[in-house]
Amino acid sequence: MKTFLIACATAIVIAVIGGVVLSSVVQEPADKAFSSPTGVRLGA
Repeated sequence: MKTFLIACATAIVIAVIGGVVLSSVVQEPADKAFSSPTGVRLGA
């Protein structure tokens, strides 16, 4: 039983750390991710 509780606590900690990393480091807001640089002409 002790091993199961440690495994559950470890899974929760890993999930929380993963959520923090994904929300702060990996993802970019849509306006930054899909913006084009200024002064660029597209087309002919």
